[in-house]
Amino acid sequence: MLKRLLSLFTLFSIISLNTIPVLAETCEKTVAVEHLDVHKKAPCNVVTITNLRKTVEKGNVLQFVFDEKFFSKCAQAGQMVHFVVPQALYTCEGTLILPCGTKIVAEITNVEKPKWFNKNARVSLIFRQIILPDNTCIAIKARPFTKDCKLKEGPWTTAGKLTLSTLTLGIVGAGAGVGFAFIPNPAEIGAGLAIGIPIGCGVGFVVGLITPGCHYKAKKGEAVYALLIDEFSVCNK
Repeated sequence: MLKRLLSLFTLFSIISLNTIPVLAETCEKTVAVEHLDVHKKAPCNVVTITNLRKTVEKGNVLQFVFDEKFFSKCAQAGQMVHFVVPQALYTCEGTLILPCGTKIVAEITNVEKPKWFNKNARVSLIFRQIILPDNTCIAIKARPFTKDCKLKEGPWTTAGKLTLSTLTLGIVGAGAGVGFAFIPNPAEIGAGLAIGIPIGCGVGFVVGLITPGCHYKAKKGEAVYALLIDEFSVCNK
């Protein structure tokens, strides 16, 4: 009887010694709190480092680039759009979060067509998945980091459209002025230009203001910023 008790005691001791290190390894502990420096206006830049994973907190801003050309005129809700991480993402303290070449998958949720009075198209999408180079998939939830969380052409594109419209009709006006002046009296060409150019430019500017805005276009490699709506974690290797 005594021998059996001693045997059981020894067995339990061996099991306990083997189990303690395993429990210690699976018990998650915060090792450090580090930071990202992707965008100076990010609501949050905290990354929590534990012995098991790296958690990028909600409110961080990440940068992705288009992995393909994009044109809002050909896009529709439900379509997937592919991005990549242009360069390895490290914390300011030197911890690797996402390696270079990491793929990002986003889903278009809505496409607003250009509207009258120069309102540009707007594309709503949500970033849904991270695919690491080793094919590990991580769910994320993020939206474009813009004022209205939508992708659209910037003011320079709109200004270019207005300028083109103004110049085009300005040239048409100049030609018309020259023509009308030349027919009765070739000497009056200068007067025709003086009248035709301002009228043509004025009409072109007004037309540019009231016509529909621009579709959203992006080249492969064009960068966008994404705001995390929820945290995501990358397991330690």
